[in-house]
Amino acid sequence: MTKLTKPDASFSGMRRRAFIRQSVFMAAALGSFSSVLGMAKNETPQLKAAGYRFPRVEALFDGTVSIEGFEAQFKQAGISDSNTDLFSGAQTLDFTEIGLHPFMLAYANEDFRDYTLLPIFPLRLFRHKSIFIRTGSGIKTPADLRGRSVGTPGYSSTSLTWIRGMLKDEYGVTPEDINWVLSNKDSSANEGGKVSKQEKVIPDGISVKMGPPDQDESELLLNGEVDALFHAATPKAFLEGNPKITRLFENSREIELDYYRKTRIFPIMHAVAVRKALLEKHPEILKAIFEAYSKAKSKAYGYMAKMGWAADMLPWYGQELEHTVAAMGPNFYSYGIKPNRKTLETLFRYSYEQGLAQKLVTIEELFHPDSLSFEE
Repeated sequence: MTKLTKPDASFSGMRRRAFIRQSVFMAAALGSFSSVLGMAKNETPQLKAAGYRFPRVEALFDGTVSIEGFEAQFKQAGISDSNTDLFSGAQTLDFTEIGLHPFMLAYANEDFRDYTLLPIFPLRLFRHKSIFIRTGSGIKTPADLRGRSVGTPGYSSTSLTWIRGMLKDEYGVTPEDINWVLSNKDSSANEGGKVSKQEKVIPDGISVKMGPPDQDESELLLNGEVDALFHAATPKAFLEGNPKITRLFENSREIELDYYRKTRIFPIMHAVAVRKALLEKHPEILKAIFEAYSKAKSKAYGYMAKMGWAADMLPWYGQELEHTVAAMGPNFYSYGIKPNRKTLETLFRYSYEQGLAQKLVTIEELFHPDSLSFEE
């Protein structure tokens, strides 16, 4: 019979200590690994953003420019869809391009406070070009619009508010001078989204009626229901070259340039809204978003100067860019409050004077206080 010997006590102790050390090491390693996984999972917040895929924001969509410290998923969306999501929808977006005037109305009239604005302006347009008339109507000047019927697919959009304000300031034609006809359809129909209720506000003291069912604003003009159209987009009849429609200002480029030289106003249509709850958790994101949009715009400027003339089909693209820079400066699409204060306050005044906003809002109310010094 083989006799079993008792293990040496010192050897057994060494094995136990080694086992314990190994267990502790493994536990620590696993804990560290789990911690690293947790950090990797949480260290880069995921954000949802939306807007039009304009060249000035293309670098945000393709990832060439990122929001520092964050990972943003950009979705291409029409402005009506973004407006609806914020004001009456599920609020799925952390930040988004937004209609400036609808945001103003939601703030002034409905106590909307879930989002705040950043002084980033993805869309700006002069609006003299947006007034169309029926040929043979006898309308030759803005003054001839008095007493006439004017059609539009919406009344309180940013674009229409600018047009009415400009007509009053520059030509003395007030909204009360016009008989308004709202079309049931929009011939541009380039979004497919729902129009937010902030774009349907009708003030007291004006003459307004709905047009015939199933007629868009182009049909209202061609059928003689209205004498003129105010439209943010270009009406279908004009795009098709129908001889019955033309612009009130046939030389609108020159008129708009004169307007800019006189007023220094380059009308703003859209801004960027950010969820307040996100800013409370990550206040640093305010500057990060502004800088990212600014970098994306700078890339677009560079591309326009270097290769825009080759990529675009317009034969005089290069000359037009040179003329624009000569007239408005190299940063003609400026962001920030300082270079845009007059433009913003003019729109705020127009909204209040036209009976749309129930109060005269201020820049300091609408834009986040930490963004008031941002400029690019």
